[in-house]
Amino acid sequence: MLNTNKVVPGTLTRSRTAFALIAATLLVGGSISEASAKSRHHRHHSHQAHAHKAKSNWMDANAAIGSGSGHSFAGKASFYGNESGSKTASGQRFNQNALTAAHRSLPFGTKLRVTHRGQSVVVTINDRGPFIKGRVLDLSTGAARAIGLTGVGHVTAEVVS
Repeated sequence: MLNTNKVVPGTLTRSRTAFALIAATLLVGGSISEASAKSRHHRHHSHQAHAHKAKSNWMDANAAIGSGSGHSFAGKASFYGNESGSKTASGQRFNQNALTAAHRSLPFGTKLRVTHRGQSVVVTINDRGPFIKGRVLDLSTGAARAIGLTGVGHVTAEVVS
């Protein structure tokens, strides 16, 4: 039991101050940790739901693709070229003027005949993408130029090798 009869002047004030400081630290530290944990959990849950959703979109976009030649698919394609010089997912340096494309799952080195409004070009898959919902290919600037694709457009693609 605390004996308050023999308190040295100033000791009680220091004890109360120390106690208040410790309590405040625990209170603030505890609530930050709890908020952080809730935030991390929320982001993790949100990321899982988004990843699952993205995975099903990829599967839907690539449903008609087989592993051999002669298989074809169609959908929206876009192009990219601002990344010239950076490494692609295959490890090659990106050349915006080369006849290349990015696809989500086709093996690197796969050749595709891509057709847009009657014009065709053969491209080589050397990167992953596109990462925008509803698109099936990202063409290099050179490949897009070869078939007259500006912006986003409908293409058909056939695996040739």
